[in-house]
Amino acid sequence: MIGVVEAFSHSYAQARDKFLQACAAAGLAVKSHAHPLPGRDGEALAMDVALDGPADARELLLVTSACHGVEGHCGSGVQVFALHDAEWREKARAAGVSVLYVHALNPHGYSWGRRVTHENVDINRNFADFNAPLPVNEGYAQLHELLLPEQWPPTPENNAAIQNWIETHGIKAYQAAVTAGQYQFADGMFFGGQAPTWSNRTLREVLRTHGAKAASIAWIDIHTGLGPNGHGERIFAARDDKPAYARANDWWGREHAVTSVYDGSSTSARLNGLMCNAVYEECPQAQYTGIALEYGTLPMLEVTGALRADHWLHSKGQQASAQQAAAIRQGMLDAFYTDTDAWKGQIISQARQAMFQAVDGLAGAKS
Repeated sequence: MIGVVEAFSHSYAQARDKFLQACAAAGLAVKSHAHPLPGRDGEALAMDVALDGPADARELLLVTSACHGVEGHCGSGVQVFALHDAEWREKARAAGVSVLYVHALNPHGYSWGRRVTHENVDINRNFADFNAPLPVNEGYAQLHELLLPEQWPPTPENNAAIQNWIETHGIKAYQAAVTAGQYQFADGMFFGGQAPTWSNRTLREVLRTHGAKAASIAWIDIHTGLGPNGHGERIFAARDDKPAYARANDWWGREHAVTSVYDGSSTSARLNGLMCNAVYEECPQAQYTGIALEYGTLPMLEVTGALRADHWLHSKGQQASAQQAAAIRQGMLDAFYTDTDAWKGQIISQARQAMFQAVDGLAGAKS
């Protein structure tokens, strides 16, 4: 049994090695979907997929990491620990639930310490209908040039202009404008893209392969960056579906209510182009219930500031010094990964509870 702290990694390459070794120790085959580009240190990148349980199981639980690349430090740790957790694996097996681990939905972002893909796309805004007119985020359009100024750190005038926008419209409106997703500024923040990304297309292939025979699918997608440090908010991750929300609350809401972007109870704004759309489209026969398990790190404005700096570095920071670039990269890591034993313990205990609850929920769905 691996220890809690040892399940986490300092880099994508180390995390991938631990995941592959854990799968081998568990006797699980891995399907590696190779990414077309190398990682920061020249390493190979892939979306690695392992199924623990029968391929024809009627109940399927997905546990996924690194939708937002740098957040993979957290999600990978959960997956590695779970693969070494004999009690957990027996729990799922006895209930007839197969568990699909998808390691690094966005391996490029994970390796490079970024939230976005190599296309500068936020995957969880990329599952839109690109054959229809895309949403227009007017709030973001007003803020784009302020969020990504010509120089970094921002000038006092820039800071004052953003503060004035917040005071005029409110902090919730600011969060929604910045984070809901936008499709007009390809170099901007929370860009949803103009077409499906590599991660989008690859995940759909994974869902078609493993979800086609499932009658019930549950999904725990692991995130960081919102809420109080170490607290895992269970955010309803599905379409605005009241029966599905009731199931999610029944499964996961016994101690802490499952929050929702649809009723304003979540720390997250309402988002466009959600990744969960893929389940409805690729596995239409299955009853779907899902959450994003969102762990807090730093206050929201500090996280947004780290993201602004990261986007500035990659869009306008060609003249940044090595010292400044390193500081911005460290700021991103700190915004999405609290590298302490206590935080890691909180992550594992809450994720493990949510996984046990998902298996109980799936088992009840078939009875």
